[in-house]
Amino acid sequence: MADEKTMAVPDHVAIIMDGNGRWAKKRGLPRTFGHKQGCKVVEQTVEDAARLGIRYLTVYAFSTENWKRSADEVGALMQLFRYYMVRLLDVATKNNVRVRMIGDRRRFPEDIRAGIEKLETETREATGLTFVIAVNYGGRDDIRRAAIRYAEDVREGRREAADSFTEADFGKYLDTAGMPDPDLLIRTSGELRLSNFLLWQCAYSEIVITDVLWPDFNKQVLLSAIEEFNHRNRRYGGV
Repeated sequence: MADEKTMAVPDHVAIIMDGNGRWAKKRGLPRTFGHKQGCKVVEQTVEDAARLGIRYLTVYAFSTENWKRSADEVGALMQLFRYYMVRLLDVATKNNVRVRMIGDRRRFPEDIRAGIEKLETETREATGLTFVIAVNYGGRDDIRRAAIRYAEDVREGRREAADSFTEADFGKYLDTAGMPDPDLLIRTSGELRLSNFLLWQCAYSEIVITDVLWPDFNKQVLLSAIEEFNHRNRRYGGV
């Protein structure tokens, strides 16, 4: 393992947190226990990322497809979300972390939407790590909603439709507007797919796959991924 003090730290790390259910099953526990342990790992990872100097950390917490899970599991996830939003505020405040949510929050109950707004509002002035939580998020849905917002701006005369409309212009309509694209994308549990996560934004992200299940993720796994990132030659399509 390289010395963390000498490694180049990526500005933006995105994580597909996978394996909560398998972690619980291996221990003969209900899937909800895996989700609870996963939430604790999120807290620790936020603190680790902040101390390492990562500027943006984005985690895939709940996808647009996760609603297909059983009603019991979705209900349990909503209860966990309510509980950990309160804890996350303490973690964020202690570590000078700004919290931002991306995704279509309209489907969530009113109290969860209010909790999201409180998290964002009360951490808005933080100057350290920006912790981004993707909830009811899908990469395709992000692009779809961005296209709708652009079309509405054109229709309402707020901007002109033009051939000069650039990728950077379109990026301003995405949920991640104002953020740099992820430099490093980590996926746990060994799965080899993007699962509809940040499809536009991860066009040139370096991808590191680990077999570690998310509840077993820790600082050493994060550092190993950053070390691998340091060995990549990022050419962005060039030579």
